[in-house]
Amino acid sequence: MTKPTIERFMTRTPHTIGGHQTLAVAHRLMHQYGIRHLPVLSAGKLAGLLSQRDLHFIQTFQDVDPEAALVSEAMSQEVFTVGPEASVAYVTAEMAAFKYGCAVIVDHGRVLGVFTTIDALKLLSDLVDDRQGAFASARLHA
Repeated sequence: MTKPTIERFMTRTPHTIGGHQTLAVAHRLMHQYGIRHLPVLSAGKLAGLLSQRDLHFIQTFQDVDPEAALVSEAMSQEVFTVGPEASVAYVTAEMAAFKYGCAVIVDHGRVLGVFTTIDALKLLSDLVDDRQGAFASARLHA
């Protein structure tokens, strides 16, 4: 049996933002789409990641104007990236070990998707439901 890959469980074609956009634009996108992570692109390639936590942190500084401050000034350049064929076990173990909020799935420099802690919780919920259903079915047939 092959191990499930992250491609199967990732959020496909995620919303992205350019580094030249303002923090206000990023905030509006996150609010509008109910998301907490925005891959930041430069010339179509991944340049960083802006999280809701990054936004809230930088906006605590009194001299930061969200309408003027750029995403590139607040984004994290260190991004946990994996290819679409990475195993779910590897990705979730790395996310847990390093407390990453998401993994960005990249293929040949192009962002294909994101796998967030919410995606991981949905996967866990599905696994628990499947196991409970199989256990209940086995008890009925015993």
